[in-house]
Formats: sequence, structure tokens, C-alpha cells
Amino acid sequence: MALLFENRESDSPWIETVWTCTSDRVAEMTSVAAVCWGLVFWELDGTAYANVSGPETGTGTAPVPEGATFVGIEFAVGTSLRAVPTPALVDGGVALPDTTHRAFRLDGLRWETPGPDDAEALVGRLVRAGAVVRDPLVAEVRRGHRPTAAERTVERRFRAATGLTQGAVRQIERVRGASALLAAGTPVADVVSKLGYFDEPHLARALRRYVGRTALQLREGTGGAIALDLGQPTTS
Repeated sequence: MALLFENRESDSPWIETVWTCTSDRVAEMTSVAAVCWGLVFWELDGTAYANVSGPETGTGTAPVPEGATFVGIEFAVGTSLRAVPTPALVDGGVALPDTTHRAFRLDGLRWETPGPDDAEALVGRLVRAGAVVRDPLVAEVRRGHRPTAAERTVERRFRAATGLTQGAVRQIERVRGASALLAAGTPVADVVSKLGYFDEPHLARALRRYVGRTALQLREGTGGAIALDLGQPTTS
């Protein structure tokens, strides 16, 4: 086993998921398109690190060193950092300075480095301090409500808050859902029908672009380590 991912949902409206990852040997991980920005904390060889990760518009690869342990907080779509606009984070990130095992610096202040069970407490403090903010219009759209603002205004504010268009968010969320279904053994034809893909080649193209896997690889758990919780350990 090279990488072991664990995800949990959160009851905080500001958080999408909290995840952990451990690596027991050097691995090359496939990164996957994602609609959320996040905070990532990790330790390697006794040194602590932290960064802000941005939404990802496609797939890629990244090395993961042996012995690394990670804790990540994925923030809900529509939230953002006061100090760093989310569009500036797309397909990138920002390393946070003065990080130790106990604390990190963000938005000019020191914050206690969280464990996997402390994410909600940290995010609550960030929200109360105004370091993490949210566009209520985007939150309304995400709940399925139809806002009174003009469509152009909604799209502009959505992109300003998330760095992505509404269409891109829907595509990425759909293909991630398809990946989970395929990994659970759902037949390809059923995934196509359930998630509204035009046909199987349409799904295959989306998987290649956003996930970097074929339907067969997802079903069999092959293709190497992947930054996506599919309900099973990922190995290289």
C-alpha cells in the first residue's frame, strides 16, 4: 500500500469534506479535477508544512514522498479567503509561512494547526475573524434556489467566488460522482443513464480529462494512486 485516503463529511456549512492521507513509500499520485479550495497540512521528516490549495480544472501527477502524513480541509463552493481571491488559486496554491507542528500563519494571524477532528473548530475561528468569507448569492444558487439577480450577474459573482463557471463546477462534480459509482461496480451504461451523459464515449472523455482514469481502471482499482476517495485504499 502506498497511499491511504480517508474522507469524512462535515456538519459545517463552510466545509465540504475533511480528509487525511498517509504514505508508506514514495508514490506518484494522480491529481483529479476539484471544485473546492482547501487548507492542507502535512509533516515529513519532522518538518511541518501548510498551504492553500486551489480548485483544479484537470488531471495531472504529483510525487508523494515516503512517510508523509496529511490533513486537509476542503471548503464549500462559494466560500473564499479574504486575503487570497479564489480565482488566483485555480490550478495552483500558496505556501503558508511560519508553519510549525503547533501553528501556521494565515491572513496576518497565527492559528493552531488542526488535527482531523479539529477542522470545524478552526474554520469557525477563521469565519468569526473574517478570514474566510462567503458570497450568499452563490450559496443560494448551490441550494438550488433561483436568485432575483440577472443571470449575467449571477455568473460573474459565481466565478469571482469560485474561480470557475457554473458549467465547469457541474461537469467536475458529475464526473467525480461517476468515478465513485464506477469504483463501486455500477455498470458503465447505468452511470451514463443515471448522470445524464450523452453516451459512453462522452463519459470516457470526461473521465480522461478530469480524472485521468478509464472506467475499467476505476472498477478494478488500477492505474496507481489517485487523489480521490473511492472507498478503498489506493496503491501504486
